[in-house]
Amino acid sequence: MNEINEKPLPPADSECCDSACNPCVWDHYYAELKTWRLKQVELKEQADEASNEQ
Repeated sequence: MNEINEKPLPPADSECCDSACNPCVWDHYYAELKTWRLKQVELKEQADEASNEQ
């Protein structure tokens, strides 16, 4: 994989107020995590295609 893509960090304990906010800091984190995972799959597929072409 050529691109460095850092995994998002979960919110600190003090960032969530536990009052059922919408959206919560955890909602943002899970959305970022999903995007990160999809990007990882895409990068792996690109790397696999590149290695198969050689």
